[in-house]
Amino acid sequence: MKRRHSLSCLALLSIVLSAPGCGYHVAGRADLLPKSIKVIAIPGFQNATMRYKLAERLPGAVTREFLSRTRYDIVSDPNAADAILTGAVVNYFAYPTTFDPITNRAAGVQASVTLQVTLQERATGKVLFTRPSMQIRERYEISVDQRAYFEESDTAMERLSRDVARSLVSAILENF
Repeated sequence: MKRRHSLSCLALLSIVLSAPGCGYHVAGRADLLPKSIKVIAIPGFQNATMRYKLAERLPGAVTREFLSRTRYDIVSDPNAADAILTGAVVNYFAYPTTFDPITNRAAGVQASVTLQVTLQERATGKVLFTRPSMQIRERYEISVDQRAYFEESDTAMERLSRDVARSLVSAILENF
């Protein structure tokens, strides 16, 4: 009885080990872009809002994310690339979420950003990825004490840029 059980276990183990991959992968590690893409251009993002620093930060954040997670070379010149990632910040909206009960001033703010992003193969013009309305949100605190006031919105925009980069690169690589 033990011998037959051992043989069954060995047979099952050999089947599992010799079976082809089942298609599962660790999130953020897939790469579903065409193999012909080796260099991606990430020029400056356009900005249709009054929030100028965010559009300036996004290309750098996306570049850092691509470099840290992929094999692609990243350039800013579209003529030197196999694919071009274009983006635009189309909406920025911030509103208070919490208020100080004593002063009635805003103590927390929710920022919401809407982007348009497209990755296009340069040679053929084929759209490899597009998000016409990608939304990202970031919450940050505001000091209610005027003497200890520290402007947190720039730090929040830096975090927001990193969140956008992480989400965008994952979406592109996994073709969500």
